[in-house]
This record gives sequence, structure tokens and C-alpha cells, in this order.
Amino acid sequence: MRATNSYLGSIGTTIFTVMSSLAAEHQSINLGQGFPDTDGPDDILRAAADALFDGRNQYPPMPGVPELRQAVAAAAKRFYDLDIDWARQVTVTSGATEALAASLAAVVDPGDEVVVIEPLYDTYVPMIRLLGGIPRIVRMRPPSWELPRAELAAAFGPKTKAILLNSPMNPAGKVFTLEELTFVADLVRRHDTYAICDEVYEHLIFDGLRHIPLMSLPDMAERCLRIGSAGKTFSLTGWKVGYVTASAALTPLVQKAHQNLTFTTAPNLQRAVAVGLGKDDDYFASLAGDLQVRRDRLRAGLTAIGLDVLPCQGTYFLTVDFTALAKRRGFNGDDVDFCRHITEQAGVTAIPVSAFYDGADAPKHFARFAFCKRLPILDEAVARLTRHFGAV
Repeated sequence: MRATNSYLGSIGTTIFTVMSSLAAEHQSINLGQGFPDTDGPDDILRAAADALFDGRNQYPPMPGVPELRQAVAAAAKRFYDLDIDWARQVTVTSGATEALAASLAAVVDPGDEVVVIEPLYDTYVPMIRLLGGIPRIVRMRPPSWELPRAELAAAFGPKTKAILLNSPMNPAGKVFTLEELTFVADLVRRHDTYAICDEVYEHLIFDGLRHIPLMSLPDMAERCLRIGSAGKTFSLTGWKVGYVTASAALTPLVQKAHQNLTFTTAPNLQRAVAVGLGKDDDYFASLAGDLQVRRDRLRAGLTAIGLDVLPCQGTYFLTVDFTALAKRRGFNGDDVDFCRHITEQAGVTAIPVSAFYDGADAPKHFARFAFCKRLPILDEAVARLTRHFGAV
């Protein structure tokens, strides 16, 4: 048989699939994958159900139904004072993953370089390479996750077409500051590039911090493609509804990519998400507040076991350094071994953080736990780990 796509053939099964299968096999509490264990608000679910019976179940408009595009633009104004023309600047996609693919396709030609920051969401690099782009990887280092400015500046060059920026950042839980974003924006302007901004966790921010879209900085509106996710904002990850906000010049290119990827997204879900984006401020405040309670509960439990828990300013995830615990227990494996061990022996599943790096020199002593679960589930996970490891 003739050879198939060589790059796809070189990619192994994702660690999320591997660990979730292992969790099911051992009846483990799965804190590996980042999805809530309860559905989102009832009024949004009801809106989706009702919309199935309103006679509009055929192909919706390719860019998205007007109700949702208008709601995305209104939310951008409400939360960030961004003036967005919904008809010319908003595209609805089948999830944020498709939004990433469409945004990259809109600006990247073969041979173009795209700057990405490690640790990174595991689809970034494959998407860039499938488009013929070249990832230029800059690494942030725990536990502070400070932006390495000199390294970032050095990654930009004559072939740079874009930077892919994730804030709040998975898995690090970092929220980029205005000062850091200003530095990034200066590089983007100076090198005449674009910024693809993965902001799916924009409303999941803790401790009084606030999300600042790169698009909101001076002279950045024309250069940014901003990605949001209904799945994260409304705890409905299975719906796969995302959206891209970009300039009127870039949006037609995003839509051409979108029409050749999925073409459209379920119309009833789009209309229900529009209802969600119109919810009052109390909903968005309680979303972050409730998750902060869960973060703090899991953080306290993991700390009591002897794990070093890194700071988490946003997202669903806590990163832990298991070095001290491993030394105390005589455990000599890497992060993959550790996550397998606690799945099989303790009944709790996490994700090895090395999965969020592209290079072989990734750190091997960190694991990521998702806290977007019910409190009794988090408490039981801590209890299982405590029974297995003991308390400090």
C-alpha cells in the first residue's frame, strides 16, 4: 500500500484517551480530563430542547445563526468594551478546537513560523504542522510560570506569521498580566504578525484577577483572532460550540476555513448558547466563585498528602510537583509512571504534564488534576490518595 500521511502516522494515541481508558478499567476517579461532572444551567438546556421544535433544524447560516453572533459581539462589549460588528467579525465554529484550526488556516502558509508557549494544549503543534507551519516553541518554567521575555523576543523573526497565546493557560493555570500582554503586543506589532488568542477559560479566573483580551490593547484589534468556548463558559463541553472574533479583513478567511472543516454547527445549540451569553452578572461571578471553592478544596487535600501544588489563577486545573512525595515513598518513576501508579493503586487519575510539551526534554515530575467536579467527588479522590500515601 502507498504511504499515508507521514505526520499523522507518527502521532501516538493522545494521553487523555490512554488515561481515561485506564481509569475506566480500574474504576478510578478520573481527574484527568477537564470536563465538569454536572450539566450547565437548566435555562440553557431548556432553550436547546425547545429550539429543536421550532422548525429550524436544517442547515443554519454557515457563519452561525444571527442570534449567537449578536450575543458574542454583545458579550465582547459588556465584558471588555470591545466594539464588534457581529455581521462582519464573528464566526461560530464546532468547538474551540475547530476555531483554532480555522484561525490558523486563515493566516498560516507552508513555511510560516508560529510562536507557541510551553506547556501548551496538545493540539496546537499538530495543527500548525498539518498546515505546513513551523512551531517556534518558547518554554515557561514552573512554579512561577513567568514569561521568558528574552526567549520570546528571540523566537520572532522574518518568517513569523503568528503567535498562539493561551490565557488563562492550560495546564499552567496562569493568567497573563497587562504588563506581559503589552510585551507580547509590542512584538506582534513590531514584527507585523497576527495573534491567535485561545481564551476559552476567560470566565474561569480566581482571586479577584481579571481577564484581559490581547485584542483590547492599542492597535491589536486588526491583528487578533479571539477564540471563546460555550463548553467552558456554560459547563457544556459536549456541545462543541465555539466562536472566533476577528477583524472584518480576517473573518472571511476564517469562514472559508470553517466552511471546509465543518461548515456549520447544530442550530438549536447555537440559539441556546445565545441565551447563555445573555445571562446576568451573577451567573458569571458564581461560575468562577464555585470553581474557586473546588480549587481550594482539592489544593488543601493534595497539599496535606505531601504534594507541592503550584499556583492556579484560572482554568479547571491544578498542577502538582510530586518530587517530595515520591522521595518519601521511594517512588522513582516519571510523571507517566506516577499517573499510572495512582490510577491503578489509589483509584485516582491525573494527567502527566509532559504531555503538554513537544520536546523530549519536558519536565517529568508534574501531574495535572482537574477540579471541575462535584465536591464529594473531589473529597473522595483526596481520601483515596490519603489512604494510599498517608498524610504528611
